Amino acid sequence: MAGEPAVLARITPVQRRAQAPQPSPRQKAAIIVQFLLAEGGSLPLAKLPDQMQAALAEQMSQMRTVDRRTLAAVIEEFLGELDQVGLSFPGGIEAALSMMDGHISANAASRLRRMAASSASSDPWERLTAMPVASLLPVLEQESIEVGAVMLSKLPVAKSAELLGKLPGEKARRVAYAVSQTGNVDPDTVRRIGISLANQLESQPLRAFQSNPVDRVGAILNISPALTREDVLKGLDEADAGFAQQVRRAIFTFVHLPKRLLGRDVPKLIRIVDQAQLITVLAASAGVAEREASAEFLLSNMSQRMAQGLREEAVSRGRVKEKDAEDAMNQIISAVRQLEAAGELVLIQEDDQ
Repeated sequence: MAGEPAVLARITPVQRRAQAPQPSPRQKAAIIVQFLLAEGGSLPLAKLPDQMQAALAEQMSQMRTVDRRTLAAVIEEFLGELDQVGLSFPGGIEAALSMMDGHISANAASRLRRMAASSASSDPWERLTAMPVASLLPVLEQESIEVGAVMLSKLPVAKSAELLGKLPGEKARRVAYAVSQTGNVDPDTVRRIGISLANQLESQPLRAFQSNPVDRVGAILNISPALTREDVLKGLDEADAGFAQQVRRAIFTFVHLPKRLLGRDVPKLIRIVDQAQLITVLAASAGVAEREASAEFLLSNMSQRMAQGLREEAVSRGRVKEKDAEDAMNQIISAVRQLEAAGELVLIQEDDQ
């Protein structure tokens, strides 16, 4: 052992580097991550499985310094591997199903989600995050305050805020307060809650129709002739008064314009409605009490010059067939729905009134 320093002294720096052990794959990953973070890069490490995140953090905690030659070699190897990649696939079952949306059946997608739910390595909150608010809301309404607080804490802030805004006032306040009590909830409990919620949502039977029966009947009656609409509603009143009342609230026709449309939005509507159709509606509304109110509502919320011109055109138009009047009124309502879907106007709800 006494002669060991002399032996080491005879080894040149180049030889020492050549004899240095090569970093392991885990160490190489830590080097790349540290380098990218040091350069100001943003890495979505949270998308990695929990065990991989833990292994990476543990490896980084054990390392100290890396010489320039090793760093350059690791980066060169990493870039070489990237250069060899010809195609990449999304991570996780939800990302894969999102990419294949429209190309596989809903039954197949549901079966794959159920299979993923049974996998110990899958993240239930990733699947929950990918679900629409309309699917999450019923579960949030039915679950306990404590589970609701965990759910809002784990979901993205924007989605949680939207869900909270749709809850009844009292429950929204209780869930919001319960969020402040989730500081000591352990990760295993959060995961179990996520698995339970995901399984609950993914085990629900597939629905053949996206909208509910009330909206479907209301949409059909919206564009039905007035006589047909009233006859159907009369029959619904006799068969199921509660359902009939809901359908009436879902119906939105020309005569509902003054109560449902803001006056300031009329100019937007006029710009996209064919003027001939508008004239037809105004002519057909003369002498019909329920239509006259809507016609006057439109005329009073546009420029006086345009209103006067339309009045004169309507008088010249003369008598209008009922079928032509119904078609023209449906065109106006379709234009309103188009503006609503584009976010250019918000209809007044009956509850707001």
